[in-house]
Amino acid sequence: MTPEIMNLILLCGSALLAGIVNSVAGGGTLLTFPVLVWTLGTSVGANATSTTCLFPGSLAAAWGYRRELAEQRKWIMPLLIPSLIGGLLGTWLVVSQPEKVFETLVPWLILVATALFLLQPMITRWTGIGQPHQQPSPIVLAGIIGFQFLVALYGGYFGAGIGILMLSSLALMGVGDIHRMNALKSLFASAINGMSVVLFIANGKVDWMFAIPMIGSAIAGGFLGASVARRLNKNVVRYSVIAIGVLLSTYYFARPFLSR
Repeated sequence: MTPEIMNLILLCGSALLAGIVNSVAGGGTLLTFPVLVWTLGTSVGANATSTTCLFPGSLAAAWGYRRELAEQRKWIMPLLIPSLIGGLLGTWLVVSQPEKVFETLVPWLILVATALFLLQPMITRWTGIGQPHQQPSPIVLAGIIGFQFLVALYGGYFGAGIGILMLSSLALMGVGDIHRMNALKSLFASAINGMSVVLFIANGKVDWMFAIPMIGSAIAGGFLGASVARRLNKNVVRYSVIAIGVLLSTYYFARPFLSR
């Protein structure tokens, strides 16, 4: 078996697992990104290709929640606009800055994403995700819109972990029902990632030789994850992603010293 075929198998396998994980617990980027870095040798190219291959999954999720979205129209525009602007700006920072800047931030970005998954139960309890809340005051709503912009900015730059951040702010907005919250989260994640994909493609950052088969694998993983989600222990999946994140952040922190 040639190295090229082996790389393709590893990449498609990571995309398949990422599709499954995203449909159950989130965090698929932590699976595809390091394999792409290892294969492509460029962090920005890996980020661009990973975002592109996982984008159809978030788009499909948003479409699947179209009925719930129709019930939450009043929240769409106030949060969709900062999602688009923040996603565009975050991705512009990636493609316009020297790659060394992004490579320096990679271990911190992975560490932040891993911490979000680790603290997810605590955040859920604190914000009361899935529980009814009072409608936010204008000041609180303005703060939530500003927070959504920051989430989108981070999402456009790297992206892993934005789901739990958005669920937390949606809980504080009084959306209440978890399915409606997931519907809005999927829509806004699609908007953020969509802006990223457009800019990455326009700047020639996506490696299509690997992205196309990975897109198919990620979609297959999403369907597979949706079909077996009820039989999977979400905590096992989540802690597996956390363990991978800790190992990856440790490796990327240590890599400059290992290369000396």
